[in-house]
Amino acid sequence: MIKLNGFEKRTEEKKKKILEATFELMNRDANNGNITVEDIVKHANVAKTTLFKYFGSKENLIQKVFEHSINQMIETAKEIMDENKSFEETLIALSQNKIRFLNQINKSFYLKMMDYFTEKSEDGFSRMMQHYTKQNFMMMLDLFHRGRKEGKVDLKYSDEFLMLYFQVIVEGVSNPKIYEKIGNYTEEWTEMLIKGIAPDRRD
Repeated sequence: MIKLNGFEKRTEEKKKKILEATFELMNRDANNGNITVEDIVKHANVAKTTLFKYFGSKENLIQKVFEHSINQMIETAKEIMDENKSFEETLIALSQNKIRFLNQINKSFYLKMMDYFTEKSEDGFSRMMQHYTKQNFMMMLDLFHRGRKEGKVDLKYSDEFLMLYFQVIVEGVSNPKIYEKIGNYTEEWTEMLIKGIAPDRRD
């Protein structure tokens, strides 16, 4: 882990303060569109020049808020993985972490965040999938390997298939129409996921 000096630490603290203030304001505003730079700097208690120095523009700041929010969810997921609980317990905890995150944000924030993350880049991939490929897929692959060792994931399923399976789930939950309904069924869809990749116990 890189140790920051005093100046770098203060810089990161200011950035975090601005991100968190913007996140709070966006979740208060049902439409997200009425937040001004003046609102943000007042809520964060920083100068307007500080905001532009670190983020360049309001639009860029809002994108960073979306990325910061997803990163926080991923960091919590990593902590869950590090607890080294059973495959089923870990998968349930990860599912609950996702729903807990969704419950912390209003619908308008979520929809705007999904617009940003599902926007396709030049290579045809969305920001969401690029982000998850880099940050989350290897973590899930480790979990599936844990499930294999515990006899909870059928050996016939390849790593490639399991990752595609997980990608379908991620993209499905990210759909606004599904997002509105999934919160009440966390345990059920997690149970179906587990059963879907479990070995066939029939003789």
